[in-house]
Amino acid sequence: MFSHLDPLLLARVQFAFTISYHIVFPAFTIGLASWLAVLEWRWLRTGNPVFAEVYRMWVKIFAVAFGMGVVSGVVMSFQFGTNWSAFADAGGNVLGPLLGYEVLTAFFLEASFLGVMLFGWNRVSPRMHFAATVIVATGTLISAFWILSANSWMQTPAGFEIGADGLLYPTDWLALIFNPSFPYRFVHMVVATYLTTAFVVAGIGGFYLWRGRHLPQARVMFGMAMIMAVFVAPAQLLVGDMHGLNTFAHQPAKVAAMEGLWETERGAPLKLFGWPDQEAETTRFAVEIPKLSSLILTHSLDGEVRGLKEWPRGDRPPVAWVFWCFRIMVGLGMLMILTGVMAVFLHWRKRLFDTRWFQYWCMALSPAGFISVLAGWFVTEVGRQPWVVYGVMRTADAVSPVPGGTVAISLSAFVLTYAFVFSAGSYYIIRLIAKGPVGEDAIYGAHGLKAPPLATAMVSEKGGRHV
Repeated sequence: MFSHLDPLLLARVQFAFTISYHIVFPAFTIGLASWLAVLEWRWLRTGNPVFAEVYRMWVKIFAVAFGMGVVSGVVMSFQFGTNWSAFADAGGNVLGPLLGYEVLTAFFLEASFLGVMLFGWNRVSPRMHFAATVIVATGTLISAFWILSANSWMQTPAGFEIGADGLLYPTDWLALIFNPSFPYRFVHMVVATYLTTAFVVAGIGGFYLWRGRHLPQARVMFGMAMIMAVFVAPAQLLVGDMHGLNTFAHQPAKVAAMEGLWETERGAPLKLFGWPDQEAETTRFAVEIPKLSSLILTHSLDGEVRGLKEWPRGDRPPVAWVFWCFRIMVGLGMLMILTGVMAVFLHWRKRLFDTRWFQYWCMALSPAGFISVLAGWFVTEVGRQPWVVYGVMRTADAVSPVPGGTVAISLSAFVLTYAFVFSAGSYYIIRLIAKGPVGEDAIYGAHGLKAPPLATAMVSEKGGRHV
């Protein structure tokens, strides 16, 4: 019954589904862990219990998202053996150590100190609890380092050789880890996680302000999120530009697909919108700005940009996916920058926390970070096709020799299981948000304690008592 199914297509769909599900959790938890560290630092510096209350709410959400990210990430690693065994065989000498380093240096670190974050409140000293939060936040960044290094090597492979047996062997680990696209992609992704977290927090803080609930805590959430929108969103535009120039140098076919450009041109226009027709080799209904693509990519109005016709049809990525996902990512990024501009204006007018239309705006943009991260990953991964290791190994040569029916059954099982897990996790997170931050009495009342300023915390720690 399943004999007509294409195992390559189904394997690609399955990996795309699982990685799309997985990536939203690291995109949230990496930024959230760093924000939790800032919150706890502010609490220790000021003694203001509002920071502790916000922390206690969001650390529970972090734990749920972290757990769901771990579970979905483990599944992806198994797929290298089930659906992509030819790739695992050829590239295992390179990717195996990189993924192993991620577990040894990051996952164990995060898992060990996550327990202190969740259950160490009033059981360890304030300094120790803060250290645990910082360690977990550092662990998430280390995890991103290794995963982005591995994925970047697949985009811009370096530091390896192809043996006589056809397998890939490392020759220079520093060149392999710090491959040409890695620094740009790592910074771009980490900044994206900070913006993802910021706009989720802004949406929840805006919701509380709109409903008139948890106002002191909502002002902390909303204000800190707007700081990220003001400073980090424009910085992401600059990082993205550098990343784009790097891609233009190493993966010009991907850039041509992003631009919807078919003919090699000097003074190439920027196509704001259009419909790429891969069969006719043209972008229909294009709305263009003359020479702007050349200016962005070459920093010259008459710079040359290669078109897709420079490559054989079999070496071109699916153009429509790359073209439109790139515009979704950039469009949402521009809305984030606009949000920061509006926040500055409202702060100047002293209306940042009581402008209802802006609260609606931030609530509507809550998922913007997740959508832009997914769109960016689609651009990256679909734009690399038809290569699994760019210029070295084709995706068609990497798939396992399994029938399409087998992959279809496992894909169906993944969809059903993930739908259940995602629904359960989302339901619990929504309940935590609906409950909101707990008050000072709920945090300290059971222990007869008060939220300490830093001096009190340090004296108590030196005296042998943990506050």
